[in-house]
Amino acid sequence: MTPIILTAGDLKVNILTWGALVQDVRLAGVDHSLTCAPDALSDYQGDWRYHGALIGPIVNRISNARVKIDGMMHELERNQDGRIHLHSGKHGTHRQNWTVVDQTDTAVTLEIKLPDGMCGLPGNRVVRATYTVSAPGNLLMKITGTTDVNTVMSFANHSYWNLDGTDDWSGHHLQIAADRFLPCTADNYPTGDIADVTDTTMDFRTSRQVAVGADQFDNNFCLSDTRLPLRDVLTLTGVSGVRMTLATTETGVQIYDGRDTPHPFEALAIEAQSWPDAPNNRKFPSIRLPKGDTYEQTTQWRFAR
Repeated sequence: MTPIILTAGDLKVNILTWGALVQDVRLAGVDHSLTCAPDALSDYQGDWRYHGALIGPIVNRISNARVKIDGMMHELERNQDGRIHLHSGKHGTHRQNWTVVDQTDTAVTLEIKLPDGMCGLPGNRVVRATYTVSAPGNLLMKITGTTDVNTVMSFANHSYWNLDGTDDWSGHHLQIAADRFLPCTADNYPTGDIADVTDTTMDFRTSRQVAVGADQFDNNFCLSDTRLPLRDVLTLTGVSGVRMTLATTETGVQIYDGRDTPHPFEALAIEAQSWPDAPNNRKFPSIRLPKGDTYEQTTQWRFAR
């Protein structure tokens, strides 16, 4: 499995065609990767399948594992506890080999075609993802998706971040530009409530330090009710002083503490995306993609030390 290496300024990023995933992120002057992902393809086909991958056509959870589109109910794979649909199941884009359609020293465009019915959803869909590295330490991801019939679509990069290269993410400072979040059930899908972060442990409007044991995350932070132009929404800063700023067009960002990963709590998953379980919650921004429209997402990571 040979990575596609993108370099510019102080940043070097390895991209794999498997899962269109971000496999390695190196910042000049830092002696470790800023993201946590293994080297062997067999790992990505097993317990590491979400690390760094581009997950779709529906990222996150659908609580009843079904989606109604134009009056027709579409049954999805029940791959969490036999009841819940998680990360598009075994045929999701994170478990597929994407095709390179364009490549330079600083950018690569990958494409995948999802036939009608794949992952339980209608539409012959074409999805493209372009990763671009630019000086001084920027990684930009642009995703587009089209369909020949009405469908639903929601993608996210599922990279895990530990800016210190330590055993866990304790000590990092986190700031999120969100005044609302989605409380979850014991099965980690939204209750349907939209909660104010004020006077809760989910208030990160001012940067504060986080620690394993004191902070638990598997929640969506609500950034907006509609997609907006690219804007800064989150900053993660390590004890080492390495900083990552996340900008996105998306309506939400999911934070997951990594409790059930091969190395529990080693890194934080930070996923810019639409709000999870949107088809079952009318108050949430819709993930419907009509025929003739184009799904578009832009997400940027900026690294500095």
